[in-house]
Parts: sequence; C-alpha cells; structure tokens
Amino acid sequence: MSSAPPALPGQEHDAGSPVFDEPWQAKGFALALALHERGLFTWPEWADAMARQIAAAQARGDVDHAGSYYRHWVAALESLVSAKGASSAAELERCRRAWDHAADRTPHGAPIELTAADFSPGSAR
Repeated sequence: MSSAPPALPGQEHDAGSPVFDEPWQAKGFALALALHERGLFTWPEWADAMARQIAAAQARGDVDHAGSYYRHWVAALESLVSAKGASSAAELERCRRAWDHAADRTPHGAPIELTAADFSPGSAR
C-alpha cells in the first residue's frame, strides 16, 4: 500500500481531486503517481527532485507562476526516471522531439498520433 502524494500548495481541488489547467498536466501528475506506486521513487525523493527543479528554474530567472509548476513537475519526473535507470536522458529527448514533430504535423484539434517516422533523424526540427 502506498502513501498519499504530498499536498500541492495552491492547487485547486474539486470533490477532493486536483483540478488541472491542461490535460498534459493531469497526465504528468498521473504518471508520477503511477511510477511512485510501482516503487520507482519515494515521496522524499520526489520532493527533493521537485525542489532541485524549482531552484534551478529560479536561478534562471523563472518568475514562478502557476503555469510553470507542472513544467517543473515534468522536469523532476524526467530527472528521476533517468536517474533511476528507467530510461535515459537521451531517450527522453528523442521522445520529446518525436512528439514535437507529430504535434507540428497534426491539424489543430485533431488527436496527436506518433508514428515511426516521427522518431527518424530526418523528422527533427
């Protein structure tokens, strides 16, 4: 049995569940919960990874607005996934580029679908 995730400061809730501004935020949140439940990292490790991401962003001049929180969340998740050996930073970057390529060729409002061509070196922008 896993413990509950840490409270998120300032996050709105509806009927006890967090409210997200964008679907990708909910997916990133759910992915972090799933990886924690599978034992990839502990909540103290998660808190440390988030603190490092936020500190690095602030050092770069991030104004720490609500929209940046889940970008920090995803960056912390990527750093843990890489550090724990579940994937490499290079593979995560390869997937990010493929996703960007797929998004660029997808008409607005249509579902984004990855294809093998999105992962080819010639698809990079």
